[in-house]
Order: sequence, then structure tokens, then C-alpha cells
Amino acid sequence: MTPPDNRPSLPEVHRSIKVPNSKSFWRQLLAYAGPGYLISVGYMDPGNWATDLAAGSKFGYALLTVILLSNLMAMLLQSLCVRLGVATGKDLAQACRDYFSPRVSFCLWVLCEIAIAACDLAELLGSAIALQLLFNIPLIWGVCITAADVLILLLLQGKGFRYTEGLVILLVATVGICFSAEILFSRPSLGGILQGYIPKPEILNNPKMLYIAIGILGATVMPHNLYLHSSIVQTRDWQPTSEKRWEAIKFSTIDSTVALSLALLINSAILIVSAATFHFSGNQNVAEIQDAYKLLSPLLGVSAASAIFGVALLASGQSSTLTATLAGQIVMEGFLQFRLPSWLRRLVTRLLAIIPALITIILFGEKSTSNLIVFSQVILSLQLPFAVIPLVMFTSKRSLMGEFVNPFWLKIISVLVAIVIVCLNMWLLLQSILSI
Repeated sequence: MTPPDNRPSLPEVHRSIKVPNSKSFWRQLLAYAGPGYLISVGYMDPGNWATDLAAGSKFGYALLTVILLSNLMAMLLQSLCVRLGVATGKDLAQACRDYFSPRVSFCLWVLCEIAIAACDLAELLGSAIALQLLFNIPLIWGVCITAADVLILLLLQGKGFRYTEGLVILLVATVGICFSAEILFSRPSLGGILQGYIPKPEILNNPKMLYIAIGILGATVMPHNLYLHSSIVQTRDWQPTSEKRWEAIKFSTIDSTVALSLALLINSAILIVSAATFHFSGNQNVAEIQDAYKLLSPLLGVSAASAIFGVALLASGQSSTLTATLAGQIVMEGFLQFRLPSWLRRLVTRLLAIIPALITIILFGEKSTSNLIVFSQVILSLQLPFAVIPLVMFTSKRSLMGEFVNPFWLKIISVLVAIVIVCLNMWLLLQSILSI
């Protein structure tokens, strides 16, 4: 165990947002609202689009159950992040550094950086594809243009954390409105949707379906979000008393649950639109975002459908890039006690995503991008156990959490979720090896 370091992560925004000393439920909820929406963008980023589009076009509504279960697991895990951050004043990266050996901590840091690079790859490609579809900008140039989004984050960080939260909420709302319109255009089957939320053994028995299902899991439950949430929940300046900490846990959990419920609806909407538009019209091989964009308007008979799809994709990609920077800073500061200027950290993260993206586009052409996005989500899923297991372990440790330790029922559910995630990933590896 290394000596604890009490320096907060993201010190420029730590305890920067006042919490009113009021008994009003709504005033308290408003004060704590925000971090959940920053977390939620990771659950509806372009990586989700690629996996949800592929799932809907290939298998209809069948994988809606995976989206539902993944979001329920996400709600549970993000609530554990809230507990850890509020109870200990540490984020998950700091807790790992303090309670694991330096060697284990370093390995966890490397795995987390790989996950962030994979996530950033999906966001970068999604934004670049949206620029190409909407403005006819070549994909290679779109990939390079997205590196400039570091300037947005620098501007927002200078104004205060509430501005970052406000922009993200606006972008999330844009995605939600766009897909509400797409649902109306596609006129899906209500009965088919309800059946899609019922679990089916075929998902485990069909390797192709399982591959997409694991991709959905990787795209939904983001490893770096667990580190991010346990840190940004500490942007609220609650009083350091037992009563106020319980209050912070309560309202922050409500915030994340509501935000992730919105992410559930948007992810479901993407898959539903894909199934209703492509699967049941005979276009069952639509896995590319570009193909979906081109086919939406002709198949739905609505000229604006494709443009609305492109606007939602751009909003999704841009909102996701903001949180990836914050997660990268938290992970590096927490594990290594090493701080870089935010603009430099953003450029490093972007370069790790730009290089494989450019190589893939140059060698294999633009049609390969959606496969690369789906593959990046599988990489994310394979990193999940290395974030989930420490989170469950720490929040179940009374010596660390004190009175805020997980109750017995929550320990059992958390352990079961961790086991499910580990088993699904082992199953994916086995299927991948057997298919070689």
C-alpha cells in the first residue's frame, strides 16, 4: 500500500459548486444535477451507434434486452462510484493507487488508458463521419479537424464546471429530440419492441449475435466512466457531515439514474429505428453509419430523416469528446500523481486515436470505419472487469467506506454484476478463439 495522497483530482473544479442549505427537494436535486449527464454521454456515443445499428439491422429487436440489462448494470455501477467519491473523497484511480501495489496500480492505469483510447477512437470516427455526411468533408480531414475540439474544453474550463455541464446537457437533448423524430418516422412495431426486451438464450448460442451483444455491453458500461464519475461527483461543495454525505449520495444517485434512463431510451431508439427501417425491409447488412444515413430518407420517405440522423451523430460525438478529456486527466493524476495541462492531455489522447483511424482509412478505405468502431467497443468491454472489480471491492470494504459501505443486499448484487461481466468477456474470448 502506498501512502495516501490527499490532493483532489481536477483541483480546478473540486468543490466549486455550492449546495444550498435548503430542505427543498427540487432545489437540492437541481444543485446536484449535472455529473450524471456528463456520464450519460459515454453511454450514447458513436460507439453505441455502430453497435446498435448493427444489432438492429441484423437481428431486429432481439438485442433490446442487452441494452436494457447493460443500462441497469450501468446504473448500479455508477451509484457505487457516487458512494466511493462521497464517502472517501477519493476517485477510483486514487483508491487503486492507495490500496494496491505500485505494479498492480501501474497495470490498471495502462489498461484504463487503452480503454480511453478505444473510446476516443469511436468518438473521433463518429464526429468525422458526421462532418462528412453533413458537409461533404473528406473523412481523413474530418478526423484531423476533430483534434481541435480541445479548444472547446479549454474555454469551458475557464468559465466554470457548470458551463461544461450545460453544454453537454444541450447536446444530449439534441440527440434525444432527433431520435424522437426518427422513431415517429420509422413507425416501429410496439409488440416487437416489447418482445425484444425479453431475454433469449439464442444470444449466448449465436456467436455473431454474442459478438454484437458484448459490443453493446462495452459501449454501454464504460470503464473510464467509473473513474470519471467518482471524481466529478466531488465538484459539489456539501458539508462534511454524515447527514450531508448521505444527502449527496442520494441526490447524486438520482441524477445519474435519471440521466442513464435517458441514455437507455436513446440507445433503444437507435436500435429500434435500425430494426424498423432496415431489418424488416430486407436491408439486414446495414452496419455502416454512412449506409444508414444514405438509406434512411429513401426508405422512410422523409427527406429530412438523414439530415436529422447526421445532426444527432455530430452532437453525440462532440459531447463524448468533452468527457474523455476529463477522464484522461483523472486517470493520469489519480494513478501516477502526474499532472499535464488539459490541452496537452487532450492532444495526447487524440493522437492515440487519430493514428489508428488514419491508418485504417488509408489502408482499408472509408468502409472499414464502422467495423473499427464496433471493434473498439469490444476492447472497452474487455477492460471492464479491471475497473468493475476494484470498484465493487472498495465500496464493500468497511475499513475504507465506514458507515457508507455497501449493505449486504447491494454487495450481493454488485458481485453478481461483476461475475456476469467477467463471464461474458471470457465467453467472447472463447468464441473468438474457436472462430479462428
